Amino acid sequence: MNYWEGVVLGVVQGLTEFLPISSSGHLVLAESLLGLETPGVVVEVTLHVATLLAVVLVYQRRLVEVVVGAIVGNRAAWRVVALLSLATLPAAIVGVLFADFFERTFESLFVVGVSFLVTGSILWTTKWVSEGAQTAQPSVAGALAIGLAQAVAIFPGISRSGSTVATALWLRVEPVRAAEFSFILAIPAIAGAAVLQIPDLADGVGGVGYGPLAVSFVASLVSGIAAIKLLIALLRSQAFHCFAPYLWGLGALTTAWALIR
Repeated sequence: MNYWEGVVLGVVQGLTEFLPISSSGHLVLAESLLGLETPGVVVEVTLHVATLLAVVLVYQRRLVEVVVGAIVGNRAAWRVVALLSLATLPAAIVGVLFADFFERTFESLFVVGVSFLVTGSILWTTKWVSEGAQTAQPSVAGALAIGLAQAVAIFPGISRSGSTVATALWLRVEPVRAAEFSFILAIPAIAGAAVLQIPDLADGVGGVGYGPLAVSFVASLVSGIAAIKLLIALLRSQAFHCFAPYLWGLGALTTAWALIR
C-alpha cells in the first residue's frame, strides 16, 4: 500500500464508519477498485482504531460524565452503562460464534451489493418516523433491539450506524441522542474487534509500511470526526433518509458488477 492508497482508504473508513452507508462495504469496494490486497488485517485494525479515537474525542465530555458518575454510584450513569452493555452483547456473541462465516462474506461483492440495497431501505423507513413524545435513552428492550441491529451490521454493506440509529429513531429516541448512543456503542464493538485481531497484526505491518499506515490513521481520524458532526446535523434537520438513493444506486451497480465480472 502506498501513501495515496492509505489516504483513500483512511477517508473511506472515516466517512463511512459514521455516515450510514457502511464502512465495511465501502472498504471492500475501494480495495477491489484499487486492485489492492493488503496483507493480514493490520490496515483494517489501524483504520478502526482511528475511528474509535474519533468517537472518544467527539464524545469525551459525555464519556467522562458517565465514567465518573458510575464510579461515584450515580444511578443514571449506571443505567447508561447497563444499556450499553446489553446492546453490546448480540454483536459480541454473533461475532465470536460466526467469525469464519462473516469473514467469507467480505470476499463477496454480490453480498456487499445486496447489503447496500438493504441498508438503503432501512434508512428510507425513517422518513416515516412521526414526531411526538421522544425519550433521551432507549428502554431495556430497546437497547437489546439496537444491539441486534448492530449484530446484523456485521455483514459487509449493512451500515452499523445506519441500522442502530434507524432502530433508535423507531423506538422514539431523540435523534441526537440516538446518534450518541449508536456512536458510544461503537466503542466496545470496535475495540473488541481490534483486540481479537491483535495476534494477526505482525504478519501485515512489514508488507504495508509504517508511513502509509500512519497516513491512513490520520485520514481516518479526521474524516471520522467530520462524519460524526455531519450526521448529527443531518439528524437535526430530519434528513437521515437522504442516503438511501445513493445506497440503492451503489447497490445496484455493485451487484451488477459482481454478476458480470
